[in-house]
Amino acid sequence: MKTGNKYGTHRVIEPQGVLPQPAAKVGNDMSELYDNEILIDVDVLNIDSASFTQIKEQANDNTEEIKSIILAIVAKQGKMKNPVTGSGGMLIGSIEKVGAALEGKIDLKTGDRIATLVSLSLTPLFIEEIIDIKPEIDQVKIKGKAILFESGIYAKLPADLSETLSLAVLDVCGAPAQTERLVKKGDTVVVLGAGGKSGILCCAVAKTIVGEYGMVIGADYSDENINRLKQVGVCHHTIKLNATDALQCYQTIDELTKGQLADVVINNVNIPNTEMGSILMCKDRGTVYFFSMATSFTKAALGAEGVGKDVDMLIGNGYAIGHADMSIDILRKDEKIRKLYEELYT
Repeated sequence: MKTGNKYGTHRVIEPQGVLPQPAAKVGNDMSELYDNEILIDVDVLNIDSASFTQIKEQANDNTEEIKSIILAIVAKQGKMKNPVTGSGGMLIGSIEKVGAALEGKIDLKTGDRIATLVSLSLTPLFIEEIIDIKPEIDQVKIKGKAILFESGIYAKLPADLSETLSLAVLDVCGAPAQTERLVKKGDTVVVLGAGGKSGILCCAVAKTIVGEYGMVIGADYSDENINRLKQVGVCHHTIKLNATDALQCYQTIDELTKGQLADVVINNVNIPNTEMGSILMCKDRGTVYFFSMATSFTKAALGAEGVGKDVDMLIGNGYAIGHADMSIDILRKDEKIRKLYEELYT
């Protein structure tokens, strides 16, 4: 076997000198495995929400066109990195082979079922066939192969949850884990996109932490998502809000908080142009956490400056130590959330 780089730079085709995620193209030849790679027989791709939303719009919700777009992206880049959003997703599959340099060093063996916890935007992927598309849950059933690099993180699929449910939750497990770090007792927290799979988990974590003197406000534009929020009871207030309307966001939260605004704003929205709404509803010296992959750093940074807002803005990191176990544990402890997610993702 050839010797590979820990971070997968040996797979980068162009441009040279960059890591696999920002690369325009990576090698997805699965016939030869490097000594520090893990070969995965892939069953399902979970395309991240911002990416799948953009692809569906481009395809006018035509399933065959969605398939064509995904196949074209992977054929051109050797990975599933949406050229518009720059984001990917994650996958589940079975271990087919472990590189010689990793044997005995990791807890994986042939046949183990795993979910990768690194983005498809950096994962070498070969799709032989797209078997089915489930646009309502952003999942694509395929026949294909993928490579997990030595530095890549993963989770073994739990036996007590369905695989598609596990995939859906693990895809967003960074959001509730980061929420736990940011929220304090007594805080006022606004979650945008609160009725989605990441938003509900963030609300659940935040409500537990803020306690009786804090407040969690779940905001979503979809009536269906609003009803889901009310169904699981993870918010003190549930409101319908257009996150792209910055002034509406400000006025609504200003009124609801009696002029105090939010200590923490968590943005899980899967569409562009929600930066200023997030910033305006946050109090000075508060924190805005952009988990959304549709976020523009330029719009957020220059926009905050333009309105004189002194807020800390954090980019959503999909990884936090223990994030997979934490998210799965929410489903095990909260019967309402588990029941809802089982209805949606199984």
